Amino acid sequence: MRILMLGNSLTAANDMPAMLADCIGAKVYHHTRGGARLSEQLNPNTRLGARTQEALVQENWDYVVLQEMSHGPVTAPEKFFSSVRELCGQIRTRGAVPILYATWAYQRGSAKLAAKGWDYDVMADALSAAYHKAAVENHALVADVGQRFYRLSGIQDLYADDGVHPTPSGSRLAAETIAEVIRRQVEGQNDKANL
Repeated sequence: MRILMLGNSLTAANDMPAMLADCIGAKVYHHTRGGARLSEQLNPNTRLGARTQEALVQENWDYVVLQEMSHGPVTAPEKFFSSVRELCGQIRTRGAVPILYATWAYQRGSAKLAAKGWDYDVMADALSAAYHKAAVENHALVADVGQRFYRLSGIQDLYADDGVHPTPSGSRLAAETIAEVIRRQVEGQNDKANL
């Protein structure tokens, strides 16, 4: 199994792609740049976009995982939905399955959340809703890591000191969540094949 992850530092932190590879027994590659949006992955005039566009056209993938900039689905929803639609189209054309990696709200009480003037619950709900809407509209799978952070952040150390990035435990939770989505999808295909 070959997996390509498209995202930014929330994907790359703590070498999460290697954690996913360990969880699922797959070859996992990632195209990431700190602060990158999915729209950059579509732009062949950027280094990241050129690399991604070449990989989507010239290589075979089983799954492609899409992760938007942390607040992008909330602050720039039109750009987010448009980028997901275009990337999912490219991914499906090549026979791969798109997975949306829904990220988390900034840590409750963090300086970053306060600086934005946002409520933790509202941000968490808005991110989850945007990713789920995009998944439904594009027939994509969704790994709602953000909702797992929401439920577990009070009892597990998931946030780094900046209140945005994950700790190694947070990255492990993300990898396990994505792996569970892939396992369920593979089991569903196998069940259909055995009918």
